[in-house]
Amino acid sequence: MAEARWYDLGTVEELKKQPLQQIAVGRNRIALSYRDGTFGAISGLCNHAGGPLGEGRLDGDYVVCPWHHWKFHARTGEGEPGFESDCVPRYDLREEDGRLLVNLTPATRRHKNPHEPHPLARRPERAPGPVRVLGISTTAMDPQFPRYSTSEALLETALAAAGGRGAETRLLRLSDLRFRACEGYYSKSAHACTWPCSITQMDPEDQMEAVYEGIVHWADVILVATPIRWGSASSLYFKMVERMNCVQNQVTIGNRVLLHNKVASFIITGGQDNIQAVAGQMLGFFAEIGCLFPQFPYIAHSRGWSAEDMEHNIEYVRKSATLHDGARALVTRAIDLANVLLAAHQDPDRVERAGRKGCPAALPEPPAAVAAAVE
Repeated sequence: MAEARWYDLGTVEELKKQPLQQIAVGRNRIALSYRDGTFGAISGLCNHAGGPLGEGRLDGDYVVCPWHHWKFHARTGEGEPGFESDCVPRYDLREEDGRLLVNLTPATRRHKNPHEPHPLARRPERAPGPVRVLGISTTAMDPQFPRYSTSEALLETALAAAGGRGAETRLLRLSDLRFRACEGYYSKSAHACTWPCSITQMDPEDQMEAVYEGIVHWADVILVATPIRWGSASSLYFKMVERMNCVQNQVTIGNRVLLHNKVASFIITGGQDNIQAVAGQMLGFFAEIGCLFPQFPYIAHSRGWSAEDMEHNIEYVRKSATLHDGARALVTRAIDLANVLLAAHQDPDRVERAGRKGCPAALPEPPAAVAAAVE
């Protein structure tokens, strides 16, 4: 039996004031709870991604992790009903002379049930075959009442041209997908923003998985089309790219590059102008996740600030040989660059990013390393 290591946490009266708190004792992290006149002490490190359990909340007798909402019994450390064997260590407590003491030698051991990795978590490896072009339409409309979209029409022209060059093509309409908005796990901790996205792992009905699969694992060329909405890309575009923070974050926290040899290009249309600002945001974001760009990486159309007769704008785009030829030329440039990159076959796992490399001295220890060290 392991030797007891009792440590004085403080006065009972003071510790009673918080229903749940995270306490650090050296390298030990303890989630201390107080409910219905009883203290409980379990490991402060969640089994899932090392989230700080003591910074979460109590749901009855269970501590809820603030990162991804896994639950553990506040006094036994057992998982919630149905997952009891997926448990964190518990610690013995005793009261002496009005003070609360904890035995830093755990009374039980951590047990993590085997969990199959999410299919998206596999290593990105390009399968043999022709260039693959993924078109993503970000226009927002009711799928039950489809109407003409200038950005999507030019995207369809580009994909048809790509198919004519022997490329494989896919079209994703974000308006057809049901996916939750980013819920800001990164703002809790860089390590809370996981790959795949925490929402994707927790919610099997979240259809952002189709975007991740296409961009990370399938496509060589990513062709994004957006209308201009109040001087910006569409709300669906931003909803998508906010959920792609988990792709960029893998580079930030682990220097793990998920996108290799990917080419991005853009189609931007709007009744009023702000094309360069919209293009700048799109170029900046896709550069951050590791994409490369052909010469002249976007085509765009706008009739300017004074144009309010949008019914004429739709007719103009529909009939404009120049715009549709431009869409074909854009995808051709993107495919040509993709072929060059695939022939070179440069596939680095790690890339130095000036000014963005995580400093080991400034970052907390990875949760798994902490758990191994203290338990």
